[in-house]
Amino acid sequence: MTNRINIHKTNKLGIAAVLGMEAYNRRGMDAGLKELVVLRASLLNDCRYCIAMHRRDATKRGETAERLDAVADWPQHRELFTPAEQVALEFTDAVTRIHGEESVPDELYDRVQAAFGEAGTGHLLLTIATINVWNRLAISTRMDPATLEP
Repeated sequence: MTNRINIHKTNKLGIAAVLGMEAYNRRGMDAGLKELVVLRASLLNDCRYCIAMHRRDATKRGETAERLDAVADWPQHRELFTPAEQVALEFTDAVTRIHGEESVPDELYDRVQAAFGEAGTGHLLLTIATINVWNRLAISTRMDPATLEP
């Protein structure tokens, strides 16, 4: 097996830039909604490290196990999520699975803006983009969820 780099040590300035995005995202979104969104993107990307971390963080914030479990298949459990959470999760799906201009339809974008406004839509989009960066870094370097502190 190839030894993977510790990107936090080898590319400190790059990680600092991603951490800057993360800090910005924390100021712009409800913390509970943020955890649902980043958990959903991490599930879509199958990032075991980020799934474990965000389940832990959401639990610490008081999120229920039922809702956290339901994030994996949220359209089948819509009743557990508010309308704003539903549109945020749908937007997360579209942005994370992006594959061209039609990946995020105008109709969905309009619903996101109606729910969150322009600035809130920007915060949501930046949060989704940031977790996708983290997922790709964690998966590519094989970050181990067993190394997470409880």
